[in-house]
Amino acid sequence: MKFEQMINQIVEGDSFELLKYIPDGEIDLVITSPPYYKQRDYGRGIGNEDTPEKYIENLLKIFHDCVRIVKDTGSIVFNLGDKYNEEGSLSLIPFRFAAEVLKKEPVKLVNTITWIKRNPTPRQFKRRLVSSTEPFFHFVKSNKYYYNIDEFLSESNTKKGKRRRETTNVGKKYFELIEKSSLADREKEIAREELQKVIEEVKKGEIAEFRLKIRGIHAPAFGGQEGGRKAQLEKQGFTIIRIFGNDLKRDVIESSVETIKNCPHPAIYPEYVIRELLNLLTREEDIVVDPFVGSGTTAIACKKLERKYIGFDINPEYCEYARKRLETTQARLTWF
Repeated sequence: MKFEQMINQIVEGDSFELLKYIPDGEIDLVITSPPYYKQRDYGRGIGNEDTPEKYIENLLKIFHDCVRIVKDTGSIVFNLGDKYNEEGSLSLIPFRFAAEVLKKEPVKLVNTITWIKRNPTPRQFKRRLVSSTEPFFHFVKSNKYYYNIDEFLSESNTKKGKRRRETTNVGKKYFELIEKSSLADREKEIAREELQKVIEEVKKGEIAEFRLKIRGIHAPAFGGQEGGRKAQLEKQGFTIIRIFGNDLKRDVIESSVETIKNCPHPAIYPEYVIRELLNLLTREEDIVVDPFVGSGTTAIACKKLERKYIGFDINPEYCEYARKRLETTQARLTWF
């Protein structure tokens, strides 16, 4: 099969063989969740190896080709689950895999993005806590990787609807505090000048708000920890903390585990998480590859967000199910 014929298709077969048909540097994102080690019966293929070491070795073969096909501006994201061994210890398979990747491949690990499951398997053990997180490892080949941080979790940030504080009142309060403080006349003059500057930044929309800490009135910034803020407060008598409008974009995504009625695939990673990563790492019309597409979640998310997809799976039943899901999935509407 030619590469062009794979685009927007679910292709049945061994990923190790099918990846060879994709030319070097053609793909914008590889994102996948390989079969977990010894967690379920996946039939033939990766996940049924005799040892964790052999499992990781097979994953590395797939990853090697992923590095080859991804553009310098692209990314590779692997989601892996862990496994308790016979002694009752976690095997640390995801992190052993990531460490081996960094040893053997010319890539960098940008983030370990943690998926927090709102509804983990309700199976309480007496001697350990319920596992409710999984890592998504984000690898890149160069510093030129595409990254649209403004789109990441943007919907949830909008819903929070944070209100901007009234700048006039804030400024008035701080001007009064400066005058009441024990700062020297020159220190007060500089503080007033800097306060006026930061008020203008708020008015222009450059920052959302700010905090002014004054020596002798406020507690030291960040609990008085050693560093620039503390030194600045002691030296010039005040320090200004600028607060930007968007929430900090953390390496955490919270989402429920998804279930689909009559789905033959035993493990489905959440479409919400994939959509967020597509928004972060790709543009419309970019090409996304999932070497272990399973029930087709990656392809579904791509179709909805108008990305091109290529999905591989060795299981014919999964492939057929993924194709049927795609038939009933519509791309998002564009309003003119």
